[in-house]
Amino acid sequence: MSDQLDPAPYDALLLLSFGGPEGPDDVVPFLENVTRGRGIPKERLKEVGQHYFRFGGVSPINAQCRALLAALREDFAAAGLDLPVYWGNRNWTPYLTDTLREMVRDGRSRIAVLATSAYASYSGCRQYRENLADALATLEAEGLPLPKVDKLRHYFNHPGFVEPMIEGVLRSLAELDEDVRSGAHLAFTTHSIPDSAADTSGPVEDHGDGGAYVRQHLDVARLIAGAVRERTGVDHPWRLVYQSRSGAPHIPWLEPDICDHLEELHKEGAPAAVMVPIGFVSDHMEVLYDLDTEATAKAAELGLPVRRSATVGADPRFAAAIRELLLERAATERGATAERCALGALGPSHDLCPVGCCPARAERPAAAGADSPYA
Repeated sequence: MSDQLDPAPYDALLLLSFGGPEGPDDVVPFLENVTRGRGIPKERLKEVGQHYFRFGGVSPINAQCRALLAALREDFAAAGLDLPVYWGNRNWTPYLTDTLREMVRDGRSRIAVLATSAYASYSGCRQYRENLADALATLEAEGLPLPKVDKLRHYFNHPGFVEPMIEGVLRSLAELDEDVRSGAHLAFTTHSIPDSAADTSGPVEDHGDGGAYVRQHLDVARLIAGAVRERTGVDHPWRLVYQSRSGAPHIPWLEPDICDHLEELHKEGAPAAVMVPIGFVSDHMEVLYDLDTEATAKAAELGLPVRRSATVGADPRFAAAIRELLLERAATERGATAERCALGALGPSHDLCPVGCCPARAERPAAAGADSPYA
């Protein structure tokens, strides 16, 4: 096998995602998994679950993971890369622990992990690493051999992640009426998180003033806005905004909210807007409800023409980017020099999360990092 296509030392790739309900009876149990340990009453969970019940109790995220799995397997086969791809979730079937158990029984001993979250944050990185540690502890208690797991680096600025989003913005702009298109504002959206979580995201040296979470999103927004300007000749005003806030109202979270931002654009006389969900890999519930339903209704109420551009989803360029990330890390693990693709000002992210990176809310072991108990 060519060194460029050598996945060694890895003998499998694990796609690690959030999970979601696939029917009405799944919604409350799913939300109980998501909120376990927070003491939220079941009646409150039923209220929260209305977003899911509105869509038949089905989150699109699992179907989107299946589509990405298929795209990865197709890409690997076309490239001549013989490596099995598995899928496990944090909060719903197929559960991570069950998938890792299956992988061990299939003889997999060195696993590369791709999380469906592109940016640095507790919930988008370290919590997945905690989930991996919990799953490994379960396998250890069952007397199974433990695989070594390595989480692939953040890919927010990889060309295969950014380019599909650029094209999505261009398509959305083209859908607007010509008389409002050139003045359209770009609203780059991502999941709001508590200010405290943002400020401590990424390595310790990045902490403060929104941390790596905000800086990484701003870098991607600049990349996309710059590419749109180069390809259209129009410099569209833009801003990074937030959505999907949850939690106690007295705790500060990242702002402004997308709906508040749309109201502000309307007051300022903006002729139109394109919502660009750069913080999300696929069109799951936060996109389907918070943007396509709630924010779009707000725009209609204001009389503001609005479009929502596509997420990356199972785009073949994203599948190819994941292959490149895998082979890059494999080469590094073998001690070889690897090309590390990255756009923008921040450069490629670290391979191994350092101590103090996206610190936990409470002390818990986390795998695949410098502080991992599973070397």
